[in-house]
Amino acid sequence: MKDSWESSDLYEYYMGRWSRLVAQSFVDWLSPSSGLSWLDIGCGTGALSEVIINNHNPEALIAIDQSEGFVSSAQIRLGSRAHCRVGNALSLPLEDSLVNVTVSGLVLNFIPEPENALSEMRRVTDAGGTVAAYVWDYAGKMDFLRQFWDAAVELKPEALNLHESRRFPDSNAEALIRLFEKAGFVNIETAPIEITMHFRDFDDYWKPFLGGQGPAPTFVLSLDEPEKNYLRNALRACLPTQPDGSISMVARAWAAKGKVSE
Repeated sequence: MKDSWESSDLYEYYMGRWSRLVAQSFVDWLSPSSGLSWLDIGCGTGALSEVIINNHNPEALIAIDQSEGFVSSAQIRLGSRAHCRVGNALSLPLEDSLVNVTVSGLVLNFIPEPENALSEMRRVTDAGGTVAAYVWDYAGKMDFLRQFWDAAVELKPEALNLHESRRFPDSNAEALIRLFEKAGFVNIETAPIEITMHFRDFDDYWKPFLGGQGPAPTFVLSLDEPEKNYLRNALRACLPTQPDGSISMVARAWAAKGKVSE
């Protein structure tokens, strides 16, 4: 089953609102200087680029994504403050040593050859520059999705192969360190980034899964109506719902950064 990432509006409702929270903490952790040139790989709708622009006054910022829809939305969102273009992380359409900082948010685990993608990021970053990325901790603290997939597997045992904790078991600090080492970086550091996902009610949790953007919503698209009803009712019964109907769950991402040797 293919993961669909095309509609910017539906992505925002499903994951974009949480991406913005993680992006802010990630950039704070990087603690960069102002006036640097940046590259954002897998920019999506521009959440990470927007944080960089609003907080660190970059000299230039290039944002790249393989989805034309996302690139178009990111350009509208960022305006003249960024140059957004379609591109592949494994073959970046950029010259060597072009930028000071290259970043990638919530994308590295979806790239089929992440080590090669990191090598490309190193190629386009100048000597002494920084490359950094973060991914959701799918096999650890990602309650929002773990609850979904646990219920999906009860409905359809074959969904176990789609469970993101099973698909991405290496989305953790140790695996990121290994990837950055293999890609040739030095002074590698990692850090956890935790946020709390607040949903005003069950519908605020459930409806984003109906949009077809990402692995879990793509799975929901494959279900017939009785199966969707079963899954919805199973989730309603197991989620940590408060007396006022709201739901809160912890989500953790792992971040890593490394230097390009001089």
